[in-house]
Amino acid sequence: MNTRPSLLFVSPRFLFPVDSGGKIRTTQILRGMKGGTFRILLASPADPELVRTHREELDAICDEFTFWPAPENGLLRKIARASFLASSLPIPVRTDLSRPARHVVQQALAVKPDVVVFDFLHSAVLAPARLPMPSVLFTHNVEAEIFHRHCETTQNPLSRALWRNQARKMVAFEKAALARFDVVVAVSERDAGKFKAEYGCKDTFVIPTGVDTDHFRHVGSAERNDIVFCGSMDWLANQDAIRYFMDEIWDAISTEVPGAQLKVVGRSPPEGLVKEAGRRSLPWQFTGFVDDVRDHVAGAAVSIIPLRIGGGTRLKAYESMAMGPVVVSTSIGMEGLPVIDGLHCLIADKPQQFAMAVAHLLKDREQQRRISTAARAFVEESCGYRAAARAFEATREWKSPVVPDPRPPLSKSDRY
Repeated sequence: MNTRPSLLFVSPRFLFPVDSGGKIRTTQILRGMKGGTFRILLASPADPELVRTHREELDAICDEFTFWPAPENGLLRKIARASFLASSLPIPVRTDLSRPARHVVQQALAVKPDVVVFDFLHSAVLAPARLPMPSVLFTHNVEAEIFHRHCETTQNPLSRALWRNQARKMVAFEKAALARFDVVVAVSERDAGKFKAEYGCKDTFVIPTGVDTDHFRHVGSAERNDIVFCGSMDWLANQDAIRYFMDEIWDAISTEVPGAQLKVVGRSPPEGLVKEAGRRSLPWQFTGFVDDVRDHVAGAAVSIIPLRIGGGTRLKAYESMAMGPVVVSTSIGMEGLPVIDGLHCLIADKPQQFAMAVAHLLKDREQQRRISTAARAFVEESCGYRAAARAFEATREWKSPVVPDPRPPLSKSDRY
């Protein structure tokens, strides 16, 4: 007879393949918890073929898996998303709201798990008005902050107005969602501080960002002038980062180091961005989806994170630091990570400074080796994913208070 307490973990994304930072963080946490304190039931969108394909990987992170139909990508989905502009919810949240998803979640809650975790802010839209067991919201970002940053960086007045509208809705949804859970798990002290200052969120628990140092082995610094960027290229923040790097940074690097070349590693690079790199005859390669990012990061000299938009913490920073390429990033790219500029990485927020930081590393192999070695040591000491999982398990101590439902009323089209 199984005497372990049960934990229901609700994710709005099927977690495999592990092709984004959020999926990496979630699967690492679940893998670290599997076989420990809790018996884990994972619920997410999927289809039978996905489940069969990824059965072994699912077994490594949960004891039982249940799912609702995965939404189909295509024209109809795009039309539906456009129609959600009139919703009281921000478009990405409204997209995750469905009757089948709520039904599966309600069925899983009906067996009365000892703890329930909703993964990502968006998943809160699937929670019923009352959660009678201890409840946890696992956040990966301050979502409204990302929307505000999109509003600040876009040059198009219509786009700016759209982002402003969506940011207002995300603030309302984020504030209401955080208030519904017994404890909010944040991925950095900075995010936790934002939740407290902007939303009055008191019961916030911070877990460290973890990386599997056995998987991401150190291969040292490189002798080639290779630069790498890792990130899902269907995410607008990463698209903005590469466009910014192309328009304002690359020319200065190529002037200083004529043999420099860039590899952009990540799924679904926009066709327009790829064509523009080709039109400019840039020595860039866009890989699209890859089975193993290590094959592309190993051997690079520098890993760039030129983000101007984003939130939470960047797992790709720690993965590069673990393997050897020296990270050159904007402040936003390393936001929330307890790293030291000049010791573990280089941080530069102005285009010329960013370009010179990359160029100097490509020309100064001794500086490259020194930072690479220090970065690996830091990751080994501070960022093991098992420690992050153990910290996450500590949320089991929280008890569920009886509070009124603070969610704003949904529009008629949003009610399921």
